[in-house]
Amino acid sequence: MELIRILVIVLLLAIVGSLASALVYLFKDEPDSRRTVRALTVRISLSVSLFILLLIAYALGLIQPGGQSG
Repeated sequence: MELIRILVIVLLLAIVGSLASALVYLFKDEPDSRRTVRALTVRISLSVSLFILLLIAYALGLIQPGGQSG
């Protein structure tokens, strides 16, 4: 259970970091730069990964609704 919690926190921090870097790239880069799009693509990939991790953890009984641990 503790490993799942750590993975979720790390993924959430990575998602926020990717979103913040996309914001920085949006303001500082040239108009035709692709770094903003790349950072947002990474954020979407991390979000999908987090969703899949939560689904698998729920299916295996590692997490339960309401904060109860298996």
